[in-house]
Amino acid sequence: MSPLANKVALVTGALGTLGKAEAHALAKSGAALILWDRPGRPDGEAFAHELTMAYGGMTRYVGADLNMLSGAEATARTIAEDLGGVDILINNAALIVNRPFESFSLDEYEDQIRINSSAAFALARAVAPSMKRKRYGKIVNFCSVTLNGRWEGYAPYVASKGAMLGLTKSLARELGPFGVCVNAVSPGAVISEAEARVFGDRLQQYNDWVLENQCLKERVEPSAVADLVLFLVSPVSDMITGQNIAIDGGW
Repeated sequence: MSPLANKVALVTGALGTLGKAEAHALAKSGAALILWDRPGRPDGEAFAHELTMAYGGMTRYVGADLNMLSGAEATARTIAEDLGGVDILINNAALIVNRPFESFSLDEYEDQIRINSSAAFALARAVAPSMKRKRYGKIVNFCSVTLNGRWEGYAPYVASKGAMLGLTKSLARELGPFGVCVNAVSPGAVISEAEARVFGDRLQQYNDWVLENQCLKERVEPSAVADLVLFLVSPVSDMITGQNIAIDGGW
């Protein structure tokens, strides 16, 4: 039997580079998938269909704004009720912008805090009751290599990921007695659409800087992050919780 057969997994930011890699890994392992991304994405249904055709099983796309916390929580709660619970929650969605901190408005700062960390709290609130009832669940939150303090120009993003790390530690303690594991993943400079968008014509300079600073002299691929997430939501990791695991090539 596939390791995640009969498990329902909800993945936010599912149409980004990392989200798609994680969705493929989860679907291949037998999970039923809820793909969550921004509303108005015409490629959402197409990607859900692609996964269904490739691996079978249920895959559903949900377009909902994580910036609207109450609405996002209500949507996640409805999903859990309709499907008999959510067994796996991957809080992958994030905004990232590279600019000096003085240039960010307060609204821009708050947007990143809400989407990058507060939304994870809202969705965990929505799915935790079914996990506690089943005495089983896996939550994976996305932190970041930027927490090591060697990156400039990401103040709102780094602050949001620090909040995510604290949330991970707290939820692991509160949900542990119910058999729920909560961990964080801290990717390094993963090859992605986001880095191309953020760095634009500075992309080659950025790539060279990353390889100079990493211990391993090759870039982190999205599939490597997806494999780590798959490990953390599989039965083989049932005694791992409250951890922040870096996958960054060594910084």
